[in-house]
Amino acid sequence: PVGGNTGYRKSILIGMRKHWQIYLLIILPVLWYVLFAYYPMAGLQLAFKSYKVRDGIWGSPFNGIANFQIMLSDANFFRAVGRTLQINVLRLLLCFPAPIFLALMFNELRIGKFKQILQTIFTFPNFLSWVIVAALFNNVFQLDGLINGVITALGGKEINFVGSTKLFQPFLYGTDIWKNAGYSAIIYIAAISGIDQDQYEAARIDGANRIQRLLYITLPNLLPTISVMFILTCGGLMSAGFDQVFNMSNPATKNVAEILDMYIYRITFQGSVDYGFSTAVSLFRSVINMILLVIADRGSKAMGGNGLFV
Repeated sequence: PVGGNTGYRKSILIGMRKHWQIYLLIILPVLWYVLFAYYPMAGLQLAFKSYKVRDGIWGSPFNGIANFQIMLSDANFFRAVGRTLQINVLRLLLCFPAPIFLALMFNELRIGKFKQILQTIFTFPNFLSWVIVAALFNNVFQLDGLINGVITALGGKEINFVGSTKLFQPFLYGTDIWKNAGYSAIIYIAAISGIDQDQYEAARIDGANRIQRLLYITLPNLLPTISVMFILTCGGLMSAGFDQVFNMSNPATKNVAEILDMYIYRITFQGSVDYGFSTAVSLFRSVINMILLVIADRGSKAMGGNGLFV
């Protein structure tokens, strides 16, 4: 066994010398992940400390699980968790299928030029920041905006769309689909383009129409990609949507807009600064996201689908 391990190590070194250019290219991405993804994890120790500015992260005294005890005794924390799950589970149900339907629609278009134009139109909103999207939304739906201008011109009464607590979540889902569906559809379009065209040809010979080819060829071949994307989306249920909610919320919708990320932002920057407490909440959020990711992965495998982990 010892000799075998030595031979294995030698073969690795020989391979590295032979393909040194590839390993050289890998150095920069690895350094990026080490510096910006793994090294910052050392800051998670703040969750178990009372942070003192003069002492820094490493010198601040430990306080055990005191931050978590404070977190679990805060009713606002549980309301934020419940609201986060409510918004993001509905977002999963309503927004996740949108890029799939869009990709299927693009696949059924037969005019190549028209398809390219539509793909560009639907993809463009993804490159707008939520700051710009929120500004466009306000210009269209505020009291003196475009929609209310049309309503009053027709003799109706102005509606406070922007300040409505009942319309806040539907607007979240609508703007999410408008902004992200086109770009996310690219993944599914790529998966569809990889389907063996002989399957479609054989189905045409057998007399299958377009709907039948969609149901029995396209969708089954698309399921592995859908499964992986669904698992990844479940892994972000506790953290998705901060940029959107932060920019689209206002004092009138504050009570229905405080998701967990907004709660962390408020306790970190809008009150007495307590980095230890906010880090504890962030750590809790990350642990729950990991648990949801594993559950979704195992559930996908149990139903015969693909998973992320062995």
